[in-house]
Amino acid sequence: MNALERLGLAALHRLDPERAHGLSLLALRAGLVPLPGPAALPRLQTTLAGMPLLNPVGLAAGYDKNAEALAPLSRAGFGFIEVGAATPLPQPGNDKPRLFRLTEDRAAINRFGFNNQGMEAIAARLAARQRDAVPVGLNLGANKTSVDRVADFVRVLAHCGPHIDFATVNVSSPNTERLRDLQGPLALAALLKNVMAARDTLARPIPVFLKIAPDLDLDDLEDIAEVAMAARISGIIATNTTLDRKGLKSANRGQAGGLSGAPLFEKSTRVLAQLSRLTQGMLPLIGVGGIGSAEEAYQKIRAGASAVQLYTAMVYQGISIVPKIAKGLDALLARDGFANVSLAVGTGRSAWL
Repeated sequence: MNALERLGLAALHRLDPERAHGLSLLALRAGLVPLPGPAALPRLQTTLAGMPLLNPVGLAAGYDKNAEALAPLSRAGFGFIEVGAATPLPQPGNDKPRLFRLTEDRAAINRFGFNNQGMEAIAARLAARQRDAVPVGLNLGANKTSVDRVADFVRVLAHCGPHIDFATVNVSSPNTERLRDLQGPLALAALLKNVMAARDTLARPIPVFLKIAPDLDLDDLEDIAEVAMAARISGIIATNTTLDRKGLKSANRGQAGGLSGAPLFEKSTRVLAQLSRLTQGMLPLIGVGGIGSAEEAYQKIRAGASAVQLYTAMVYQGISIVPKIAKGLDALLARDGFANVSLAVGTGRSAWL
């Protein structure tokens, strides 16, 4: 982290977290943030569900909800980017305040509730982007007031699908009432059947991922793995935020919402490893939750992830953490004799089971 970034972060941390979030996007769009360009290291080049990646370090959904900073984010060192979540209709989300820093824990709690400008505005920006070597995907959501949430997921995919490189079915946000009920096997099978049917009608069928919660037991994971493989989806993202508050120290630890950041690392990595065991390499997995260093990204990969995603670490370490993790991961692979990151996937899974 350079001096300018350190000063910028210090200034943002003096502001309300949601205002700071918006200003960070504004700074990116205005060209005020130095960006290194793609982190294209030969050892890190891989594929994810058929998509070529310059490196396996991606941006998780939730940061650029409305696809407003696609060009600068593509130059920040990420190997792939996920925007959204997008819902069919614009919605304001939950009442403010709804984003809280837990600085002592290197974490955050949010209860945004899928605040976004709606699929039409987001699709227009996605359609206007200049495509490059960094795939851009969209997290699909459902409106809070919807009477048919399955239809919402299908509508967003049908509308935005021509303009994205992958889509994620988000049934794991804790901030939309009863959304997580869609993780049950019967409801999930019906949802994925409809989503995949919509995907298959696209002129250019794209990978579809499923994002799950970390607050699931082994029986739940077994059901999800079985349904996901039967539905022919392209992979699973493990995991979203947690409702667990165990071991937190910060004053905001009692706030309602989903917890992200460092305290989620162990829980999400154990879920990832269990899914890796259950799917036996038949489904690519994306590891997300608590990654703040190259070593932690490496642990996710060795637990079974073909790629990883970050978000909360940037709150505390700035966007320069992205190329730093990519370069550090390259060094760790070289140290352990892996000629390519794909060869390391799952090699340390047993340590998490």
